[in-house]
Amino acid sequence: MSGSLSSKKRRVSGPDSTLESHCFPAYPVMSEVPSEPTNGMQKSIETVIDEGLYSRQLYVLGHEAMKHLQTSSVLVSGLQGLGVEIAKNIILGGVKAVTLHDQGTAQWADLSSQYYLREEDIGKNRAEVSQPRLAELNSYVPVSTYTGPLFVEDFLRDFQVVVLTNTPLEDQLQVGEFCHNHGIKLVVADTRGLFGQLFCDFGKEMIVMDSNGEQPLSAMVSMVTKDNPGIVTCLDETRHGFESGDFVSFTEVQGMNELNGIHPLEIKVLGPYTFSICDTSSFSEYIRGGIVSQVKVPKKISFKSLVVSLAEPDFVITDFAKYSRPAQLHIGFQALHRFCSQYNRSPRPHNEEDAAELVILAQTLNSEALPPGQQDILDEDLIRKLAYVAAGNLAPINAFIGGLAAQEVMKACSGKFMPIMQWLYFDALECLPENKAAFMEDKCLPHQNRYDGQVAVFGSDLQEKLGKQKYFLVGAGAIGCELLKNFAMIGLGCGEGGNITVTDMDTIEKSNLNRQFLFRPWDVTKLKSDVAAASVRQINPHVRVISHQNRVGPDTECIYNDDFYENLDGVANALDNVDARLYMDRRCVYYRKPLLESGTLGTKGNVQVVIPFLTESYNSSQDPPEKSIPICTLKNFPNAIEHTLKWARDEFEGLFKHPAENVNQYLTDPKFVERTLQLGGTQPVEVLQALQRSLVLQRPYTWADCVTWACYHWHTQYSNNIRQLLHNFPPNQLTSSGAPFWSGPKRCPHPLIFDVNNTLHLDYVMAAANLFAQMYGLMGSQDRPAVATLLQSLQVPEFIPKSGVRIHVSDQELQSASVSPDDSHLEELKAVLPSPDKLSGFKMYPINFEKDDDSNFHMDFIVAASNLRAENYDIPPADRHKSKLIAGKIIPAIATTTSAVVGLVCLELYKVVQGHQQLESYKNSFMNLALPFFSFSEPVAPPHHQYYNQEWTLWDRFDVHGLQPNGEEMTLRQFLEYFKTEHKLEITMLSQGVSMLYSFFMPASKLKERLDQPMTEIVSCVSKRKVGHHVRALVLELCCNSESGEDIEVPYVRYIIP
Repeated sequence: MSGSLSSKKRRVSGPDSTLESHCFPAYPVMSEVPSEPTNGMQKSIETVIDEGLYSRQLYVLGHEAMKHLQTSSVLVSGLQGLGVEIAKNIILGGVKAVTLHDQGTAQWADLSSQYYLREEDIGKNRAEVSQPRLAELNSYVPVSTYTGPLFVEDFLRDFQVVVLTNTPLEDQLQVGEFCHNHGIKLVVADTRGLFGQLFCDFGKEMIVMDSNGEQPLSAMVSMVTKDNPGIVTCLDETRHGFESGDFVSFTEVQGMNELNGIHPLEIKVLGPYTFSICDTSSFSEYIRGGIVSQVKVPKKISFKSLVVSLAEPDFVITDFAKYSRPAQLHIGFQALHRFCSQYNRSPRPHNEEDAAELVILAQTLNSEALPPGQQDILDEDLIRKLAYVAAGNLAPINAFIGGLAAQEVMKACSGKFMPIMQWLYFDALECLPENKAAFMEDKCLPHQNRYDGQVAVFGSDLQEKLGKQKYFLVGAGAIGCELLKNFAMIGLGCGEGGNITVTDMDTIEKSNLNRQFLFRPWDVTKLKSDVAAASVRQINPHVRVISHQNRVGPDTECIYNDDFYENLDGVANALDNVDARLYMDRRCVYYRKPLLESGTLGTKGNVQVVIPFLTESYNSSQDPPEKSIPICTLKNFPNAIEHTLKWARDEFEGLFKHPAENVNQYLTDPKFVERTLQLGGTQPVEVLQALQRSLVLQRPYTWADCVTWACYHWHTQYSNNIRQLLHNFPPNQLTSSGAPFWSGPKRCPHPLIFDVNNTLHLDYVMAAANLFAQMYGLMGSQDRPAVATLLQSLQVPEFIPKSGVRIHVSDQELQSASVSPDDSHLEELKAVLPSPDKLSGFKMYPINFEKDDDSNFHMDFIVAASNLRAENYDIPPADRHKSKLIAGKIIPAIATTTSAVVGLVCLELYKVVQGHQQLESYKNSFMNLALPFFSFSEPVAPPHHQYYNQEWTLWDRFDVHGLQPNGEEMTLRQFLEYFKTEHKLEITMLSQGVSMLYSFFMPASKLKERLDQPMTEIVSCVSKRKVGHHVRALVLELCCNSESGEDIEVPYVRYIIP
């Protein structure tokens, strides 16, 4: 800030703060929050990043980009729905400071999407009302307000990025030219009803450090030719994944040493396993080995100023089915600015006179346009639709464009990811009624209520319908918070008879605060669903939210039962795991309810809409399963840090969780040993040996015992086992074909020598000893010098490699070598175990891995264990940040993507509530904000099947009423006869869940017994479980033959219990 501005009185952000101001001729009103953070967070320092808060975002942006963000001050002009969405996202993102500019006062139409305005704020300045509520989002980011004229040069030059929203074109041009000439990056964003516009100018020269944000790829080299150009062949285990134009570097190449450490080389891809590099004809002969790694090379890009780009536009296409629309909307938005300038208002909602006027203005502008921006034929119907809805103000459109715009601000600040070059236009006209009937203009007039901005687009009838909806929201995390906010804004479940039920069993953690914007630091440890419900009632007091803390699944079907689902209008998923998504999808198919499905991964996001009888379901198509790491690779032949981290996670479970669980079961369950002996393969021996170690051989009684155990275990893993491996396979070992054994993916290890002065070695012992002590209920210690002294006095037994030890080289060899344990050995192990009655009162404490608590030694152990093993195999180590990502299976996340994705979800919601029935009206979507890339497609129709002349899809079923005319329940005999008579189907097998109720090969005695039993009695008998009182129907699966004896596929049966 300039001196004159920073000298003004400051306002502390908070609900009870008051504003004192002095009037200055040049700068009417400016207010700030103090730079000292509140809520217990440390004071922000430019180079210090609060990893507890920003952890998920750090995995998207990286530390360097975050440091750049923390040095960037941003101005957001215009605090209507779009401006507040952008401000919210960049404040959560952690920029240096944000200034809110607005000279306007809150109007009723603003409340349609500006969620930090209340009804009592009507008539107050939008920026000043929003400031304390936005400032709460992130106490590291000072939030100021400025209510003077926008174009004041001394004011603007203090910002790194300026964001203009809902700003007249003449002001955009004036500010844009100043920013372009003074190296200030500019983002212009605008939304008009169902339309959105975004423009970026990041200066005459900008360096993009990483255009896509993907982890650099690497591959193992099997051959490099001496040629011009040289051809590199990679091992055929996996495709290299490179693209032509990528840059790569080489390490560990034997023979052709010139490649090691050479400057990054540009490649040309020749095939999935080959690519060409530079001239290698003068290099030494290639012998073997080598790792080729992708290198991120900075890219220089240049932007045109707004005034130039207005005449010579470049577009990012958001929907390739609407390829010609951006150029048409480019003219349309300019015409809209001219209309607003001439009439001092937007076109009236669905008013033909104003629409005709906008078309005339657009035609004039088009005729005046230079050839790059001029259209041969103006799409007058599109321009008319723009006029119809331009007065509208929709929360979902603002969420989508606001998410994109905020991500562009972060790109401008950090140089991370490829910016939008330079115009982006978006429309969601599919949300309008399908029947194309003309709106009655009087249905869209303002009524001085919070939904005026939405009624201007859709009319009052839809508003009433939205209020009556009953929706089930599953999850109250990042997507769940954004959905609740949008639901409240559009009025979903806010009317008579409507409601939203939200369930989430989790509590709020500090890392959630970076993107789950309904939560505050003082909410940490509280239940997500309760806090989210309370927060959203602040946004719209009319919203009816019921909060639950239940996990969805078979265990809660007594709560989420037939009555619950049958009363719903739809379901929205906000889940973070595939299993729960699959379960909810099955529920929605069964109850024939629409499902809105979405997810994010860093800058990537997707939306899928599931409509009964119209689309396929979520279950219909799934991603392939993640590729697992072979067991032998983990145990003996790691070649990447991912392998050593997975090994370290397995170590954690195998040392500190499973042994304690088994001991506790042994002590409390008399049949535990009997069940263990029935396990397959070598499992019985492994479990009993682990019990012996835990209860006899390695049981500690003091802290010193725990340190001793940790030291011995260090030697076992990082010295003794490696020496045994090298004894079996010496460094110069050859395979049967004469090739070196230690080559390709097999890296030759070396044993480590324990050094108490090596920080990593002591880290391991401290973590392992403390975890071991915790598992036995003993007191640990953080006294490193004392532990070091203890270690120096320890005598570690000498290890001599043994002959005859079998080490498996491949998983196939491991499986074929599986042998049954020796019974006598099992009996010996049983005999040495102390009986449970001799251990009365003793119990162990299994440790569940928790990645986000830095004081619990869990990540300390993982990082040390993994990096020590990496050192064994000369694999580059991973820092704590990367280790936590991989070992903790963290899903990278950022608020911008969540905001944009949920905006698209709620656009689909408009269609669902209206009852759209045309497949092409709906849009499944995928986006990657880093590239940027957008893809919209029609949902896939459900596959059609047929038996006889009857077509069916996954949404169809047989409804069979179990109540017979005589008042009794249907028997199995009657059930089989019903299908033979009514549907000409002979049932060959009948099942319910995993229970087989009937089959044609069933023994005659059992069949005779079951045929005359009632259906529910058979189900209870076979499943050994009573049918719950809440269950009104059973799902039965059939295998059937046709009349001609052919096996045919048929729908499932919903058997309605009498």
